[in-house]
Amino acid sequence: MADITLTDRAARRITEIMATEPAGSHLRISVNGGGCSGFQYAFDVDRTRQDDDLVIEKNGATVVVDEVSIQYMDGSVIDFVDDLIGQSFKIENPHATASCGCGTSFSL
Repeated sequence: MADITLTDRAARRITEIMATEPAGSHLRISVNGGGCSGFQYAFDVDRTRQDDDLVIEKNGATVVVDEVSIQYMDGSVIDFVDDLIGQSFKIENPHATASCGCGTSFSL
């Protein structure tokens, strides 16, 4: 089973975002080809789950990751940062050999 961790800060922010969405909504994180470094993370509000999705729950927040993306994200930590350049979700991925300044693109 994949090991993807959600920090308390990320769970808190996801809960805030989902409070304005329809009941049953959750955050879907996926890995797609593209971006400045080869792969990029996509963050979407979704109301559906697939049988092979990994479901991560913490403090009332729910994140789902599709089966293909799990292999690229295993061992990752999903965090939420609020710094001088803005607020964003940040994924610390042990498989990424490089990432770009935007924080949503990486290479393996």
